[in-house]
Amino acid sequence: MWQVQSSKEPIRLFESDFLEFFTHIHPAIVLIIWIPVVVVFAFYGLILRPEGTSLLYYPLCLMVGLILWTLTEYGLHRFVFHFKPRNDWQERLVFLFHGIHHAQPMVKSRLVMPPVVSIPLALLFYNLYLFIIGRLLGQPHWVYPLFAAFLAGYLLYDLTHYSIHHFDLKSTYLKMVRRNHMLHHWKTQDKRFGVTNTFWDFCFGTRVKED
Repeated sequence: MWQVQSSKEPIRLFESDFLEFFTHIHPAIVLIIWIPVVVVFAFYGLILRPEGTSLLYYPLCLMVGLILWTLTEYGLHRFVFHFKPRNDWQERLVFLFHGIHHAQPMVKSRLVMPPVVSIPLALLFYNLYLFIIGRLLGQPHWVYPLFAAFLAGYLLYDLTHYSIHHFDLKSTYLKMVRRNHMLHHWKTQDKRFGVTNTFWDFCFGTRVKED
């Protein structure tokens, strides 16, 4: 279990100033990068459908994309960010990805995913969906709205995570997920992996009864 550091000065991760620069990111940058991508994919999902195809697939793909994001959010947090290292280099890598956030959970510039991580992950998932849905299922036009919703889900995740740590939230639902996430930080780092929801924690047995 990672221990919270008392220092308010962000822990330096790299000796190189160039590399260190990419470990800090303002949430506005995430919006600037990804909102246009979401809009483009959503638009192409409408105009590139085969002639005569019903538009009923479009809202269905949006819904599936959002659901897939919530599952991805849970899976990445549980199995990648909280991967149990077996040697020193794995421990270093896990700390770079997520341990730093647990060590200093209130550092504002390390609450959203840096583009050097999010862009390769987005390309990975896009190509995965293109292969499964476009090639194996033969429905490439489904990929656009699904991936638009998937990225929108990611944006909601990043903004929710930032808000949980730094805003006075009024919404009952957001208060619930904030409490759940803070308990993940302070009491049960091996449980409560959902950030925007607790559904998959319930499904996979990592939800904890209210303390």
